[in-house]
Amino acid sequence: MSPFQAYQSRSFHAVWITHRGLVGVISWTGAHTGWRMPQTYSIRYAQLVKHSVLTDAREAAGLSKTALAARAHTSRSTLSAYEHGRVSPTLATVDRILAATGHHLKSAPIVKWHEVGVRRGRTAWVPDRLPDLPANEALRTLILPLGLEWSRPGRTVRLSDRRDRARAYETVLREGTPAEIESIVDGALLVDVWDQIVLPRAIRPAWQTLIDQVVDFDG
Repeated sequence: MSPFQAYQSRSFHAVWITHRGLVGVISWTGAHTGWRMPQTYSIRYAQLVKHSVLTDAREAAGLSKTALAARAHTSRSTLSAYEHGRVSPTLATVDRILAATGHHLKSAPIVKWHEVGVRRGRTAWVPDRLPDLPANEALRTLILPLGLEWSRPGRTVRLSDRRDRARAYETVLREGTPAEIESIVDGALLVDVWDQIVLPRAIRPAWQTLIDQVVDFDG
């Protein structure tokens, strides 16, 4: 088994729920897509995200609010309130609505971050576990944010290309914020190009520890 396959076989589970609904992070997986690897999206309380996971699921299924409300046995106004964060649905309600779009809930871990000193007062961010992106996000083509690539503004990166991905990951792991790292770096694909990535001495061991936790390089 390769390191890439070994990481893919790992699974993580973490969710916090109170009597009022969701706390922390949950994900939903869409089986209707053309990707061989299922898509996974985060869901939080509506006020914590700009775009509701219910909206994402509905639009991915090509449904209007009226059509989804009918399928989920609720009203259009109630569905709209859920999507815009005016009302927080229970977990059972979210599950029912997502099922009507052809999706289901899946738990995902909450990532904790810490800073690693690099040099001259500079720091780099490192998570407590490898990031995990949906396939369509992990393999997309993107323009690196100006804050990451100020010397080459507008640089386009194809994350589906191993060489492009390795160079982009180098930049993001050195300079990226937690949000940028989570949105660009995928743990399995990082393992796939790890031997091609050059990082400062202070940063590489921190990420190596995360990789060693999920990959048996001697297996």
